[in-house]
This record gives sequence, C-alpha cells and structure tokens, in this order.
Amino acid sequence: MKIYKRLMVYARPYGKFIIPFFIFTLISVFFNVFQFALIIPLLNFLFDPINTADAVKYEMMPAFRLSPNYFKDSFYHLIYYFKTTNPIHALYFLAAMIVVAVVLTNLFRFLAQRCLLNARTLLVKRLRETLFEKINHLHLGYFTKEHKGDLLSRLNGDVYAIESVAASSIEVVFKEPYMLIGYFVALFLISAKLMLFTLVIIPISAVGIAAVTKKLKKEAKDVQASMGRMLTLMDETLLGMRIIRSFNATPFVIDRFSEENDFYRKASLEGFKRRELAPAFSEASGVFVVACILVYGGSLVLNSQSNLQASSFIAFIAIFSQVIRPAKAIVVALTNIQQGQAAGERIIELLDKPVEIQDKPNARFLDGFHRDIVFNNVSFQYADKPVLKNINFRLAKGKKIALVGPSGVGKSTIADLIPRFYEATKGSVSIDGVDVREFTMESLRQQMSFVTQEIILFNDTIFNNIALGKPDARMEDVIEAAKIANAHAFIMETEDGYQTNIGDRGIRLSGGQRQRLSIARAVFKKPSILILDEATSALDIESEKSVQDALDNLMEGRTTLVIAHRLSTIKEADEILIMEGGEIIERGNHFDLLSNKDSIYRRLNTMHEVLQ
Repeated sequence: MKIYKRLMVYARPYGKFIIPFFIFTLISVFFNVFQFALIIPLLNFLFDPINTADAVKYEMMPAFRLSPNYFKDSFYHLIYYFKTTNPIHALYFLAAMIVVAVVLTNLFRFLAQRCLLNARTLLVKRLRETLFEKINHLHLGYFTKEHKGDLLSRLNGDVYAIESVAASSIEVVFKEPYMLIGYFVALFLISAKLMLFTLVIIPISAVGIAAVTKKLKKEAKDVQASMGRMLTLMDETLLGMRIIRSFNATPFVIDRFSEENDFYRKASLEGFKRRELAPAFSEASGVFVVACILVYGGSLVLNSQSNLQASSFIAFIAIFSQVIRPAKAIVVALTNIQQGQAAGERIIELLDKPVEIQDKPNARFLDGFHRDIVFNNVSFQYADKPVLKNINFRLAKGKKIALVGPSGVGKSTIADLIPRFYEATKGSVSIDGVDVREFTMESLRQQMSFVTQEIILFNDTIFNNIALGKPDARMEDVIEAAKIANAHAFIMETEDGYQTNIGDRGIRLSGGQRQRLSIARAVFKKPSILILDEATSALDIESEKSVQDALDNLMEGRTTLVIAHRLSTIKEADEILIMEGGEIIERGNHFDLLSNKDSIYRRLNTMHEVLQ
C-alpha cells in the first residue's frame, strides 16, 4: 500500500472529496439497511394479527429519548395506528417508506460516486502532468536507453490502471467496510445467535480468494511491459514504413508484432482468468454461506423455544444477501489493487529517476552573449565509456568554428555541452568567462538556436512550427524569419499559407522545405549563438544549395559552431578542428590545413573532391 499512499498525494487536498464522500456513503448505507429492515414490519403487517402485547406496547406514542429504540417504537406506533384505523393506509405507508428509502439510498450513492469521480480525474490529471514534466526534464542520455513505446505505455496504460485502482482503493477504505458494518449491525440486532454463526462461516471464502489473487501482480507487470514493447514496434513501423517495404521486410515486421501480441494475449488471459475467478469464487462462497444460514436459521424458526420470528428471519436473509455485494466489491478491488501495484511501481520508477542536470539554487541569469565560448580541458564519458578527452578551443563572438571528423568521435557531444544537454565530466565550458553551470538553463538556451541533420517538426501549422514556444508571436516576425530562410515562397504556394498543417513530422513537405522551416525557426529566435549539426548532409544537391543559402543568411554576424561532413560547406570557417577518437588532432583554417602536406584535413579534402 506504500505505492498507493505515494500516488494518492496527487489527489490532494483529500478533504475536498473524502469528507463529502464519507458522509454521503454513511447516509446511503443507513437508508440501504433501512429499506431492508422494513421487510419485518411489512411481513408482520400482512401475516400476523394484532396481539395484546403489541396493543399495550405501541398504542401510545413513546416519550422522546435519544435511542434507536425510540425511533423504532415511534415507527411501530404509526403502523399500529394505521392498522387499527384503516389497514390499507398502513400498507400505503410501508410502501411509501420503502420507495423513499430506495430513492434516498441511490441519491446519496450517486453523490458519493460524483465525489469519487472528481478525485480520480484530478489524480490522473496531476499524475500524467507530473510524468510528462519529469520526462521533459530527464537528461538526453536517458532516451537513448529507454524505448519510446515503454514511456508511452507508462503515460497511458499505467496511469489508466492507477485511475481505476485509486477509485477501488477509496471505496475499499471509505465505502464498502461501512456498508458491511451497517449490514452486520442490522443482522446482529435481528438475531445475535444467527449472526455469530455467519461470522464463523464467512472466513472460509476469504482463504480461497487470497490464493486466487496472489499472482496477479506479476502477470500485470508482464502485460504492461509487453504493451510497451508493442507500442515501440508500432512507432518504429510507422516511421520506417518506406525502409521496411523497400527491403521487403514487411513479413518480418508482422511476425515480430504477432509474436509480441501473442505474448500479450497469453499474459492478459492469465490475468483475466484470475481476476474473474476471484469475484466468481466470492459469489459462490456467498451462496454457500446463505445455504448454511437457511438451514441453521430455519431450524431456529421451527424451534418453538427460539425467539426468531419468520419475518425477522426473512429480513435477515434479505439483508445478508446484500452483504455479498460489498464483500464482492472488496474482492474485486483487492484484485485490481494487486494488478495496479505493478503499474504503480512502473510509475514510481519513472518519477524517482534523478534529474541529473538542474539549475543551481542561486543560478545566474544570462542576459546576453558578449565575448566568447571557451572549452577548457573538457572530458566527457557516458556510462563509463570515454567520449571526449581534453578538448580545448575558444569560439570568439561573431566567429565560426567547424568540427570535422568521422561519426562517433564526439562532435555532436561538444555541441550538446554548450546548452547543457549534457555536462562535462572534467573541465569546464564557459561563456564570457563564467561556467555554463552557473547560469539558468532557460536563459542559457535562450541565447542559442539549433539546426540539426534530423529535422524535427510538429503536426501543426507552419506558423506554429516557426514560432515554436511563442504563442503570442507576430505574423510579420514569422514572415521575416521565413524570408531569411528562403522559405516564404514555397510557404505561400501551400494551400493555407502559414496556417497550413504540415502533418506528422512535416510529412507533407519535401526534405529541403522541412530543413528551411527548421532554419526559419532558428532565425525567428534571433539567437546570439548558432549550432549547426550536419544541417545539409541529408539533402540532394539542389535542395542543399537553397538550404545553404538560407544558412549563410542565418550565420551572418552570428557566433557559429558547425558540424559538417561536407568540407565544401566550411571553407569560410575561421577555424576548423579535426577530431579523432574524442580528441582534437589538427586545427587551423581551410588554407593553412591544405598547405600542410601531412594534414589529415588535406587528405579528407582530396577524397571529398574525388567523390564529387
């Protein structure tokens, strides 16, 4: 239950719904018990004549006293009065009381459920928002290890499981026990001997139910993990449909999905069997208990020495039949809680992931970039794997530095250290002489724009993609950014101009158009520092020309760090850093490096010219 206590924090303040839920539930329980207690006077009225003892006891209105017997005697006085004056009126009175009790029972039950609904929807809203916020603050390395489908499964399936479990938990704690108490009190008042016999038999069913629900938690974990894997497969298939078909891999992908789906079906089937077996076992054991009560209680009625009347016995059976419903509800809730505990553990696991990169308590606000960016003996390793070793360079304001080298040598990692997507293991990255870890991440990243090889666009309008994160952006500013990025012309040719929806990941646009939109987004931010990571490597020659022109416009007067494979795009760089094995092995401008016969850059440039 520790997991649920932890998660229920997100439904605070409890008093807004627990207190009214508790009050409405108690009132509902009272009228529920009362409606079945009315069976006794109804049966007595229909089948028993007025006897002398009743006439003496109920002829006069009892004196007021704070006692259940006062209300009982007053009620029977009214029935006696109607029965002796006009019996049909007594029948009307009893029928009306039953109807009123049933209506009030259901009215207050509805009000209690409405309070519960408010609580569960509030819990889900806050929990999902907290999970989404946590995911957005985790460092980028986390997402290289985790499957996207598993994260989606936690945000949706696991949160949904917790929603139903939370409702079940509240009912188990604040509703069903009080219903059982109310019924048991009424049963005890009718016949203490019969009630004690009942309490001896009931535990028989509890042992079987506990055995049935024992393994639900493990099966639920298997189901939720399988769902995460299936979501990952779906996502990968939708994104890679072109590649899958070009390699005739459709049967392979379908087989993988079918295999995982079959595992999910089997795990779900085992869970469903146990979950449905528990209430079925509960109901069957309840019928067994009722049968025992019929035998034992019937013998008490037939025994002339017993004080148990037939009408009271029938009322006892009717009320006990209602005991089965909350008892069954508790069993169902306990099975749901077992199943939901697995979902809760997965959610808690994500919530407890440490946010490794955070602002310092007294972090400074970076109000502008004035002088330079300096890498001072920077080393970085990820999961004990060295990525960068003793990186040193200075990028002065208004200058352009290019990073060149094969894939995997740490070029993108250098770019990621500046905005603190990662943090240096050793050494420091500073802006204007201050370590970037001293600044707030928001103010630090506000000074930068990124254009990457992987074009990230959103299923939204062109306007909203350019003005990302600025809902109050002006149209003229967006148009100006698009013109600088050589995007305005093709935007105006689309169906709705800047209000055209570009589809998932910008699928309705060509590669060059998508890249120019990402450049327009970078321009719109008006950054002081620009980071270009293979911005043209995925484009054809014609698209590259238009995009390169847009990049030249973007880089004009800005401090720029360029990562490039195509050496033709970095000839104008003020300094070129050649990397290998996580280290800078050569540096200089284009002409200096070419003039050195032993230069690796010269060899790369020659190879590049041959390939062209």
